Amino acid sequence: MNFELFVARKIKSGGITGKKLSGPVIKVATLGVILGMVVMILSLSIGLGFKREVRQKIIGFGSHLQVMSYDYNNSYESNPITNDSDLVSELKTIDGVNQVQVFATKPGIIKTSEAIQGIILKGVGADFDWEFMEEVCVDGQIPNFKDSVRSNEIYISEEIANMLRLKVNDPLRMYFVQDQVRMRRFTVSGIYNSHFPEFDKTFAFVDIRHVQKLNNWDDTKVSGYEIIIDDFKQLDQIHQEVYYVTSSKVEENGTMLRAKTIRQVQPQIFTWLDMLDMNLLVILVLILLVAGFNMVSGLLILIIERTNMIGIFKALGAENWSLRKVFLYLALYIVGKGLIWGNLIGVGLALLQKYTQLIKLDAANYYLETVPVYLQASHLIMLNVGVAIITLLMLLGPSYLVARILPVKAIRFN
Repeated sequence: MNFELFVARKIKSGGITGKKLSGPVIKVATLGVILGMVVMILSLSIGLGFKREVRQKIIGFGSHLQVMSYDYNNSYESNPITNDSDLVSELKTIDGVNQVQVFATKPGIIKTSEAIQGIILKGVGADFDWEFMEEVCVDGQIPNFKDSVRSNEIYISEEIANMLRLKVNDPLRMYFVQDQVRMRRFTVSGIYNSHFPEFDKTFAFVDIRHVQKLNNWDDTKVSGYEIIIDDFKQLDQIHQEVYYVTSSKVEENGTMLRAKTIRQVQPQIFTWLDMLDMNLLVILVLILLVAGFNMVSGLLILIIERTNMIGIFKALGAENWSLRKVFLYLALYIVGKGLIWGNLIGVGLALLQKYTQLIKLDAANYYLETVPVYLQASHLIMLNVGVAIITLLMLLGPSYLVARILPVKAIRFN
């Protein structure tokens, strides 16, 4: 029989006579671990969910990687490159690349009878991935650019539609200032709302052939390629491979290509998202410290309460390490029970929010309509292992108090 485990079970169940603090102390300590675990799971899942949702919105407008002309022109009036089918095929062979699509941009002005608004036309073709834009569609439908005839459909944001009082199927006129002012007529096919004002106020989607004609390009010229990858974690690695492929390409007119990641295209937003990681880490550390000190104080109370018992066992020949193990078993029981219930409650609440979206947000301030939740099994495992190890290591210190208890004084302790 394991002597230490036997004694620990007796203390837990109240089978050893003495003061009756063990039960309440164990319950309070366990409750502290449960609450700490629930808060950490929710903090981690919401923090990761928010970062993931915002990142997907940015990628939805600009993809993971962009390949454009190697020049210092950072405006939306970009210099053209040749749409090279061989280069596209080579890029698609890179492991992790999911989609390669062409695009072209053109600044313009929408004018209605009541208002005027400057925007960026983003021209896309039949190869464009509409998955994200379809998810954020609030009225109408995404345009169809797969016909051989140039489409006059335009896909605008709800913010622009409200400002200009436009609805689905309404006509609109756009003006482009070049050597001379040029005008194009479009018909609103759909309205989207990504709840990201920086992009909603900026972009409208049209057939790429409109932008090519406005820029006096032939159908082989585009602003660049957008590359969508399968895993954001591989962004830097795939960027290196894309760089090696594109850096060796030089067009007949001497134009060279450059590859930029979405981090490089939108550095301010991704710096802000990276700061969220630090905030999340601080929250997790603070909660872990609170839960750990709660456990430490509980263990100290249990040791002090059982001073007489410790003195008797020492007088009977029990070693310090053996008695320390009794209280470490108690701590292990508290931590284990706290982790189990904390995981059940925390994951349960996270799943409840994910599938019911009970808690809403002000999209104007948070870019999202509901509290986002995202948590993988690997995140949960690492969190549990980390909490268990750190908490038990924190409890090794208080257990040394057993070694300082003298049998003679302990037996007379009241």
